[in-house]
Amino acid sequence: MAKKLAQLLMEKRKNTESQMRALLDAAEAEERTLTAEESQQFDAMSADMDSLRSQADSLVQAEERNRATEEALERAGVKGEKEERGAEREVETQLRSFLKGDTRAFEAFGTEAETRALSTGTLGAGGATVPTTFYGQLMEHAIEVATMLTGGATTWTTASGENIDVPVTISHPQGAQVSEGGVIPKSEPAFGKRTLGSYKYGDLIEVPKELLEDTGVDLSGYLARAAGWAIGNALGEKLIIGTGTSEPAGIVGSSTLGKTAGSLAPTFDDVIDLFYSVIGPYRNRPSASWVMEDTTAGYLRKLKDGNDNYIWQASVIAGTPDMIEGKPVRTDPFMPVMGANAKPLLFGDLASYVVRLVNGVRFESSEHFSFDKDMITFRALVRGDGLLMDQSGAVKHLLLPGA
Repeated sequence: MAKKLAQLLMEKRKNTESQMRALLDAAEAEERTLTAEESQQFDAMSADMDSLRSQADSLVQAEERNRATEEALERAGVKGEKEERGAEREVETQLRSFLKGDTRAFEAFGTEAETRALSTGTLGAGGATVPTTFYGQLMEHAIEVATMLTGGATTWTTASGENIDVPVTISHPQGAQVSEGGVIPKSEPAFGKRTLGSYKYGDLIEVPKELLEDTGVDLSGYLARAAGWAIGNALGEKLIIGTGTSEPAGIVGSSTLGKTAGSLAPTFDDVIDLFYSVIGPYRNRPSASWVMEDTTAGYLRKLKDGNDNYIWQASVIAGTPDMIEGKPVRTDPFMPVMGANAKPLLFGDLASYVVRLVNGVRFESSEHFSFDKDMITFRALVRGDGLLMDQSGAVKHLLLPGA
């Protein structure tokens, strides 16, 4: 049912795209730009496309989570619809008790196979365990808002946070044709050494005790979304635009120049030049993608190629990204917007960028921090770093000229 509804949403999205293109085509036929009213309509429909896509993807993801939950219940020996609902209520009851500080630990579905330690030394002297389903939702929402955690980057998870020295490829060796008896030219790769650290990002979430005591509230879902989005945004921003000094080296600053646009309004030629500035071995990898901010995406949706075809290829299947030149489009709110000297568009092999996460997420609670407000305070913390391992041209950017 969820997949069928998701497909209907994607079909509605395709119809919306057709309406957007009809506006552009009409203006082009009359050799004019969009009127103010048409521009508002176009922007509204562009936002609708993003919303429909998000809804469709959420439905597909929810169905996948439900299937995973059912499999976990079956492994735990909980079978049947009636028993499953009872098990879910029991987990919710235990979670509320844990979060209010009434208990120091609990297990999901009565088996340690379905629990995961999130912290130590919390809630008094004891540690705390929460269900993997809750942890999975928390991480899912963190990934949802952090492009570099979901867009094909390589992720390393380590048990501890000590610095890791890693080699970074600056340039590759170059072979050459050699005549018979000729001297073979010497060519060596150039490497640099960089350090992956473990910078900390977190957020405090205050929840009224009344909410914790309200059994009609999806408490675990609320906390997973709130905490996941908070830490996902905090770390995700630095993975995009971090300076590399006391914070991750973001992919924008680590990328190399692929194309300098002729004006502040990039053309199809600029986009295609950026695409082919990345050499075939990187360009053809499954993890090769475009990365841009939403307003840049809205601009590129209007561009046509030399054959009068729109370069933006909208997906018609939930869970699959839109494409440009057959490569996935990833949008991130922390990418630079179009403007003088900006780098609003990236293309390349995102798997060349490594995200280091340290021992998952810490999720802790305190009933003392906001005692005067009768609030329970939750703290979500994540430690991580990021680095473009291959800086020989695996990921390149479009540079806009100065004003």
